[in-house]
Amino acid sequence: MNICVYCGSRPGVHPAYADAARELGSLIGAQGHGLVYGGGNVGLMGIVADAVLAAGGPVVGVIPQALVQREVGHQGLSQQFVVPDMHVRKRMMAERADAFIAMPGGIGTLEELYEVWTWRQLGYHDKPVGLLNVQGFYDTLLRFMDHTVSEGFLDDAQRRMPVVDADPASLLARVLDEAARATDPDDYSRI
Repeated sequence: MNICVYCGSRPGVHPAYADAARELGSLIGAQGHGLVYGGGNVGLMGIVADAVLAAGGPVVGVIPQALVQREVGHQGLSQQFVVPDMHVRKRMMAERADAFIAMPGGIGTLEELYEVWTWRQLGYHDKPVGLLNVQGFYDTLLRFMDHTVSEGFLDDAQRRMPVVDADPASLLARVLDEAARATDPDDYSRI
């Protein structure tokens, strides 16, 4: 399976973030799965990609031309697609993935997470969405999502869609199990 990982283009302040990226990437590669990600060589993005490659797994990067020009594109990937903009990037990553995992990251990571979560809620795909909650990074976001339920803007089933775990091995196993049971129509024509 191909796992799409969304994560920061920075390493963050806690060494645990980089450790988790390294562990997740190593597990993906060692288990014979592939990584689909944003194509960068910086921050957690570079760490997870390097770990998958070191474990023998294929890595597909999808990066906008503007970021290649800033010299943040990874040069050692199995395959790198240079695309015109972020919209094409996100769509291509989603099409190539069997599951999604969001690690700690900034507004780009959150935007990508919310987009695939929304697409799943709307029925555009049936692929699992996971949150790697390292150092409790997503605790505040999850409390906010509970608040959206209590305020009537989200139902509980939508709130429970993401698989949440602090342990990379446990999260990957849970996401892969859900992906194996998914009946995704691979129809992105409505996105």
